[in-house]
Amino acid sequence: MSEQFEPKIVAFVCTYCTYAGADLAGTSRLKYAPNVRLVRLPCTGRISPMFILKALQKGADGVLISGCHPGDCHFTHGNYHARRRWTVFRALLDFTGIPTDRVKYSWISAAEGVKFAELINTITEDIRALGPFTQYHGLIEETQSQASL
Repeated sequence: MSEQFEPKIVAFVCTYCTYAGADLAGTSRLKYAPNVRLVRLPCTGRISPMFILKALQKGADGVLISGCHPGDCHFTHGNYHARRRWTVFRALLDFTGIPTDRVKYSWISAAEGVKFAELINTITEDIRALGPFTQYHGLIEETQSQASL
């Protein structure tokens, strides 16, 4: 009997909205997949594309970026900045050959605990269907061997 693949997913989330939505999902005892590790950011406008690439390089099978709804950003324009970066970053993913299905972008408010749980379950199933992300594994080993020289 073969074991089902369990994806590793890193989620970069806004402290004021999505993280609070995750907290609401937890305190409401909503069930969602345990495959996601949250990385709390003051604002999704602060996320660098390097964070996403580094997460994939270090073994993540998928990445989620989630922040406040447009117009609700604690820092006024941070979510708009993140959305613009995401648009450019998708083109970079296409250029590098990384499937854009492995990186998702969403908006979740602090009051949307149910939506957070549903999103996590959906993303986990989507990444599970794609299988493990192994594109960077050779690169990691090569980089480590060069560092030891």
